[in-house]
Amino acid sequence: MEKDLLEENELLFVPLGGTEEIGMNFNLYGYGPPKAHDWIIIDIGITFGDDTTPGIDIILPDPKYIIDRRDKLHGIILTHGHEDHLGAIPYLWDKLRCPVYATPFTAALLRSKLEFTGNARDIQIIEIPLKSKFDIGPFSIEFLSLTHSMPEPNGCIIRSPLGIVFHTGDWKFDPDPVIGPASDLDALKSLGDEGVLAAVVDSTNVFVSGSSGSEANILKNLSKLISECKGKVAVACFASNV
Repeated sequence: MEKDLLEENELLFVPLGGTEEIGMNFNLYGYGPPKAHDWIIIDIGITFGDDTTPGIDIILPDPKYIIDRRDKLHGIILTHGHEDHLGAIPYLWDKLRCPVYATPFTAALLRSKLEFTGNARDIQIIEIPLKSKFDIGPFSIEFLSLTHSMPEPNGCIIRSPLGIVFHTGDWKFDPDPVIGPASDLDALKSLGDEGVLAAVVDSTNVFVSGSSGSEANILKNLSKLISECKGKVAVACFASNV
């Protein structure tokens, strides 16, 4: 009976944004029989307008596919706090109306954003500690600590009856991050030993040879430059590169 049940069910990955483009990350995972899947969302971000979209500041992913299946949507999981991974929540949550799961720093950024847009009280934000395991619908989720250009970036280990998917979120291997631990290489090895059905990987410079510089090098050089200056110094960076 259990074997027959597994054969009737399927595991789906449906990207609604962020695939083969920078920004606007919006990923669905579904499990269940055809036409009756249970769903989760991983990240729900925006992208920014450029010279090709005059008069448009932000661009949202199209959520129609999952809106039509909202009765089987169990939650939104955020891998980290950059705009291209959470920036669409103030605009699209009313169409989805499900809990949002995030680690404390990401949750704090989201609450601040929602205070600005006025819908902070409506959205249930569930804080998940780093390296935690939790269940959403038919999925068992585990956060795996990685490194990125902001605190608390997480990969998501998604366990289902049909196998494990590892969804990385944004990542790189920084041996000396300024804030937080380095990527959990032991956990990655253990995950590989356990067996992974698929890895859904998001890394901007994945096709560039060589190694990325460490955030610690930026801190060292900025500190040196500023210490040699007289008077006031203004430092500008990407808004959520904290």
